[in-house]
Amino acid sequence: MTDLGDFDEFDAGGSDGGETEPDATGTESASANAEAEVRFERYPAEAAGSDQGLGTVSVSQGLRVSEDGDETALRAFVTTGSRESVRLGSYLLVPYPDAESLFCRITALEYAQEFQSDDATEIHARRQMRRDGFDERDYKYMAELEPVAVIYDDGGELKRRMTDRVPKPGSLVQEAADEEKIKTGLKIPGDGVFLGHLSVGGEKVRTAAEPPTVDYRVKDAYEDGDPLVFRHTLVAGGTGSGKTHASKNVLRQYLDEERNYPMDDGRDVSPAVVQFDPQDEYAQMHDENPELDEGFARKLDREGVAHGGHDDTIALVPVEEGVSYGGENHRAEQVRFTIPFSIVHEYDMPWLVAGSGLNDNQYPALLTLLNRFFGEFGSSGTYQQFLTFLDDPGLKEELDEAGRVHEATFDAVKRRVRGIPSGVFDQDARPITELDHELVRPGGLTVVPTYHLSTSRAKEMFVLALSSLLVDDKLSNSPNSQRVKETPLVLGMDEAHNFLSDADTVQARKVVQKFTEAAKQGRKERLGLFLITQDPQDIAEPVFKQVNTKVVLNLGDEDAISSVNIPTNLAEKVPYMEKGQMVVYSPDNSEPVELIGLSKCVTRHGE
Repeated sequence: MTDLGDFDEFDAGGSDGGETEPDATGTESASANAEAEVRFERYPAEAAGSDQGLGTVSVSQGLRVSEDGDETALRAFVTTGSRESVRLGSYLLVPYPDAESLFCRITALEYAQEFQSDDATEIHARRQMRRDGFDERDYKYMAELEPVAVIYDDGGELKRRMTDRVPKPGSLVQEAADEEKIKTGLKIPGDGVFLGHLSVGGEKVRTAAEPPTVDYRVKDAYEDGDPLVFRHTLVAGGTGSGKTHASKNVLRQYLDEERNYPMDDGRDVSPAVVQFDPQDEYAQMHDENPELDEGFARKLDREGVAHGGHDDTIALVPVEEGVSYGGENHRAEQVRFTIPFSIVHEYDMPWLVAGSGLNDNQYPALLTLLNRFFGEFGSSGTYQQFLTFLDDPGLKEELDEAGRVHEATFDAVKRRVRGIPSGVFDQDARPITELDHELVRPGGLTVVPTYHLSTSRAKEMFVLALSSLLVDDKLSNSPNSQRVKETPLVLGMDEAHNFLSDADTVQARKVVQKFTEAAKQGRKERLGLFLITQDPQDIAEPVFKQVNTKVVLNLGDEDAISSVNIPTNLAEKVPYMEKGQMVVYSPDNSEPVELIGLSKCVTRHGE
């Protein structure tokens, strides 16, 4: 075996060979030289050109449109640069290969893993806790879309139809930023009564136009079908939601001097507005809003929104014995009136003199007594004379013996008649039956304040007497007032739940029946109900069912929210809406939408 010797004496470098042992510096230098010799060409991570839109249609989890909305699967991948601007409810456009586009709405947003990994670990969690930022590229951002309509061009006019085709995989997804396409997609009329500006999540939808907002209007021309004011409106909102502010702004539009409606006799007549006012606020519509500056007024003019105090405003003040009306918070003309007892007979309102609920036996007895009274006293009979009439023991005995009114029923009716406020009828003022030209004026606003009245029963009597008078003359073929019959009328009723509730009494049923019939005949007779309430669930269902346009502001009560019957995705937002935000559900006008009302009242409002 060959002896290799002692390795300890072996000199790898060998001084004789002129080589030296490489140190650490030499090793790094050699590595750098090697890297310099092998250079890898670097490519930019970003695609060339500029991005268009928010992302693209994804097919990874299916791509389907279906007649059954639950079977529709339409998702979009949102690029990193667009993710912060995307919101639930945002409106998008997805173009087809031809000139058509799919108008849709975002219904869900989610992050999904870009790479398969488990991030529910101690190491991952602690690593994330020590990071300052978040890398969007590590995740997919997916938007679930709900098709609303297909938009297409028809001879230069944009039209919409139901979704009947699926977009191509990878199609561009763009934010809807064209006002005409947005209005077409949502079926919003181009003209009509202004309600507010289209919004999503409390922020106004912006477009590239000037002004950049999208105005929302309600149909108001017969060319587009019946004006929706005569299909009736409900404004529902809790205290502090801005419902009075919003209602004033809408009612002011109906008082615009250019607004009129054709009547059967060929005339075009401006509508009259009669507003019942429980808080003495609406007569302020006579006055200018001092907070409405010139700049804001110019913006309203550009958008065709009527503004400014309405000169033709009258406060028609109910007179109750021992009660006075102040009216210091407005400068509108004041006209005092009383309710003559004869209105009970002339307008068939026997329920007006019942102090509390009458059953099915007592109501016919009241009719018998009233007919007997007016048969003897005529239309000049007063409430006090009727009380004296009922005190006649001979009358009670006569009717009991004849089997027409049992004595116990007679006594019950008498108690109820005496239970109404005694100072309502026949006071020292002009009877309302002689004030039809003051009550209803084409282009005029009549406000009936009730805040000063002594009791809720007195308020109810005045409101129901006047509103029933108007309804009867509008629906009658032989009205007592031709002025009422021949004038388009918007009948506004604040705190409507106090007057149109579905109570289980004969009187309540009669009132509800009258207003239900009025609502059904509204289109024909040019009568529009404008109901304002914070308790929509208390309005009688037969009346409620006739309402086409629902304007819903903030409501905190679940029963109230469910009663207005708006789509679930919008109903869930109602408790969180700020003052002035609203949901509009008007099936004959547009898709359900969110709006933001004007930040300032177009007339005086508040102190």
